[in-house]
Amino acid sequence: MYTYSDFDAAFVAERNRQFRAQVNRRIDGSLTEDEFKPLRLMNGLYLQLHAYMLRVAIPYGTLSSRQMHKLADIADRWDKGYGHFTTRQNIQYNWPKLTDVPDMLDALAEVQMHAIQTSGNTIRNVTADHFAGAAADEIADPRPVAELIRQWSTDHPEFQFLPRKFKVAVSGSPNDRAVIAAHDVGIRIVQQDGQIGYEVLVGGGLGRTPMIGKTLNGFVAQADLLPYLEAVVSVWNLLGRRDNKYKARIKITVHEHGIDEIRTLVDARFAETKAAFNGADVALYQQIEPQFAAPAFSTRDTADFDRAYEADPVFRAWADINLAEHRAPGYAIAQISLKAHGQTPGDATSEQMRVIADIAKEFGHDELRISHEQNIVLPHVHKSDLPQIHARLKSHGLATANIGLISDIIACPGMDYCALATARSIPVAQQIATRFDELKLENEIGDLKIKISGCINACGHHHVGHIGILGLDRAGVENYQITLGGDHTQTAAIGQRTGPGFSAEEIIPAIERLVDAYLTHRTGAEETFLAAYRRLGMDPFKEALYGETASKRTRAA
Repeated sequence: MYTYSDFDAAFVAERNRQFRAQVNRRIDGSLTEDEFKPLRLMNGLYLQLHAYMLRVAIPYGTLSSRQMHKLADIADRWDKGYGHFTTRQNIQYNWPKLTDVPDMLDALAEVQMHAIQTSGNTIRNVTADHFAGAAADEIADPRPVAELIRQWSTDHPEFQFLPRKFKVAVSGSPNDRAVIAAHDVGIRIVQQDGQIGYEVLVGGGLGRTPMIGKTLNGFVAQADLLPYLEAVVSVWNLLGRRDNKYKARIKITVHEHGIDEIRTLVDARFAETKAAFNGADVALYQQIEPQFAAPAFSTRDTADFDRAYEADPVFRAWADINLAEHRAPGYAIAQISLKAHGQTPGDATSEQMRVIADIAKEFGHDELRISHEQNIVLPHVHKSDLPQIHARLKSHGLATANIGLISDIIACPGMDYCALATARSIPVAQQIATRFDELKLENEIGDLKIKISGCINACGHHHVGHIGILGLDRAGVENYQITLGGDHTQTAAIGQRTGPGFSAEEIIPAIERLVDAYLTHRTGAEETFLAAYRRLGMDPFKEALYGETASKRTRAA
């Protein structure tokens, strides 16, 4: 885990001091809201529907127990006792008072955290695979690369006023868990002739014009990554449109100019930036990488796990669904669902944060990850400790066994909080989860990703959901469009719209009909919803949604 240098600490302290002065000037009227807006956005402070919102960076989703405790303390002292974990591996506080924000930032600095570049037209918080450093299929830990990019991009003098925001994600595995194809730049660690390098994708993104990123370079050498990224962003900074914010993202630039022209321009610029870097980035990476060394793994046996697995069906169900394979023998990756049925996806109370922090310190080598799926991960837990971990999680409402199932829904805050939203997201997610829990169908359905956005900006990633739901305003009435076949993994795809949308009262029955169609048409329990959709196409699902002869099979709750 990265530890701040003296420079890092001094930089954050100075930024906080500057922002405190800016807040004071806003409060005394020296700054208007329009004048204050770009200053607060540079420090992660938004003005939402009902109150300010502070978005705190969790770089590449990695936290220590001490940092998680501090997040809980901030929630209690300056918010309403909870935080919201986001699809960008950040945490948001939805109710801070403007006068308190400087104190919140100073408290974050005590544990080497900040809110810098979590908003604005700059390079945002760098995200990574939430199994980083633990996954059995990992080529290399992506977090040192993400930290290198974070240091390079923070307060970069050329990139603070880009045409639009710019998002970077890094994956260390051929199995993409970081949604790299939906980012402005996605980086995948690869091997070629025994050498580590990077496949660089460019031009991905969701929002009103969803696009899957294209491979700009299949292999960038390890020593060339930063100058290559500098070249990419520099080229876009000159080419990117500033006349229309809806056409300013790099995906539009790539679309308008074509990937081949972009590649030619980047290669030419790269020749200049490589010489300018002169190996300084390589030396920096060599300083960073040792801080992400794997912990000292235990060699205990797993008898306690085996006994609990055989004796306790509740523990067994949780283990089967929420655990993932670890690279070290005897270990597992434990995923903690923040999607208890009927709860707000991604929310955690201060008490829950403290429980998770204590578990990480006692059993998890003091490491936590925040996933883009709005859950929390214990990346390194020995199987013999899992019965105790499960019992403790269960006593605090954190042992829901639904990772990857229909109730493990990604949802943006929607119209309950966001000033941009045109429909509610949270109630729809809650109702879907509750309904399928009542039907006791989740395990029969299996792997199914539902993602919900409350507006066209797609913060809920609905475009890449197996079932995507987009809430819109139609003449003052909430209307929910459905897309099918989206995929956020290494086989990334944008979902296709089914047809007319559904009212708030109709959307849950519509999802139920889709699931009925899947269960009817699948070849067996091993065929997932996405696989069935790809085999069958849209027609049987459209028939279920709109056809008069669609199955209306009902079940007793």
